[in-house]
Amino acid sequence: MKRLYIYLSTVIALALGSCESELEQSPISEIGSNSFYQNESDFQNAVNGIYSQLMPKAERYFDLSEIRSDNMYATTEVGVREHEPINNFARSLAPNPLIEDSWNNNFNGIMRANTVLDQLSEDVVADQEMRANFEGQAKFLRAFYYFDLVRWYGAVPVFETFVSPEEALEVPQSAPSDVYELIISDLNDAISLLPGMQDDTGRANSWAAKALKAKVHLTRSGPEYGIQGPGLGVNEYDEALGLLNDVINNGPYGWVDNYAEIFAYGNENNADIVFDIQFIGDGLGVGSYYPGYMAPSNYFNAVGIPFPAGLEVKEVSDDLLESYGENDLRREVSVQEGYTDLNGNFDPRPFFRKFLDEEEAGQNRFDWGINYPLIRYTDVLMMKAEAILQGASGSQDEVDEIVNDVRERAGLGSVSGVDLEMLMEERRREFAAEGLRWHDLVRSGLVLEIMNEWLPTEDDRNVMADEMEANWVIYPIPFNQLTVREGLYEQNDGYN
Repeated sequence: MKRLYIYLSTVIALALGSCESELEQSPISEIGSNSFYQNESDFQNAVNGIYSQLMPKAERYFDLSEIRSDNMYATTEVGVREHEPINNFARSLAPNPLIEDSWNNNFNGIMRANTVLDQLSEDVVADQEMRANFEGQAKFLRAFYYFDLVRWYGAVPVFETFVSPEEALEVPQSAPSDVYELIISDLNDAISLLPGMQDDTGRANSWAAKALKAKVHLTRSGPEYGIQGPGLGVNEYDEALGLLNDVINNGPYGWVDNYAEIFAYGNENNADIVFDIQFIGDGLGVGSYYPGYMAPSNYFNAVGIPFPAGLEVKEVSDDLLESYGENDLRREVSVQEGYTDLNGNFDPRPFFRKFLDEEEAGQNRFDWGINYPLIRYTDVLMMKAEAILQGASGSQDEVDEIVNDVRERAGLGSVSGVDLEMLMEERRREFAAEGLRWHDLVRSGLVLEIMNEWLPTEDDRNVMADEMEANWVIYPIPFNQLTVREGLYEQNDGYN
């Protein structure tokens, strides 16, 4: 049963909400003031408000990671859509609303976390265990949001406490290394403050904090590319491996034999889920957008889920489809290769359908009661293989065993001598449509090589950049942030 009712935080979201067109560090209602935090229930609602900023992440990961990568060729023939300049590696991305939305979403989550941390005290929450839990969740989520920001934008402003809009205009960007200092500090605190299991399903626990910290170490250890990006080349693979082994050997997670069951509506919060976004459908109108966001409007009309018709299809790339082995069970779970519309016409363009069950629709195609995984146990296992391949203690046999377990579940034969590129290709198929591909390419150091091999072979419509630049590992600082105060932020190289 889902206990973290994110829909209850809608009221909190409205009250804590800030201007979505600029970095707003000041709540605009009474709930943001000292008078709101009177008891434990108030803090519980405020913590729910931090979680509520997770809700749009599935769509933004789709836009900024899947569409950016070699997993998709998301161009259209019916006019330019917001995601297309991302797909095409346009230099003029700074005003793009999807880039702005991701920035605002993360900083609003950080603002909410800072407000909770500033107000939390023994006077209001006397129970030490509960107070520690609130603090641990707030710090885990603040670290999560900052990790998103440093991976998407590189150098960003760091706010460790609540600040007013006027004060925010005095805080410049911090180098990625400084952003990571706060992320690691917050995750260390979360690991020590949070319990191993939460009473309420969906809340972060210490195991999730360890898994996230391991991914932070892997990401920091990636190449720098000559930019102010997420990779620092710090060689922390053994640190990552220690955390991953702890989660594997001592955590409450385990192997799910059937790949499709990991994403089944009747099997949420299964053993593969370390941390996810909780959604509720059931016709309440507060479910996930994601399954309907991936698939075309005309498909839903064809299967009896009404929505305004549209010809747009965000196509899965030919390269991804061809990468699946002949018997790979994950292909059918993840991708639908065309559909027949209401007029009996077959559209062969493939689209992602993972998380989609037509019998589970809510009020419309944007109301699905399926959770969205942010960290899976399989991801933890494959990150262990990655750490070993990058130089952490371990053997080739361990790497091969992990990859072959994943392949066996997919219905594929075993391989040997797995190297980093083989591992990343296996991750590509395993986590298709889960928003990991771009980060995997960047972290592994393979992004330039793979994308520049892929671009000329996939771009049939000749709309993408001829060659990817290292500057495009990260996104531009949103244009509206550059104009809030002249000279406060510096634009990332490679963008207009």
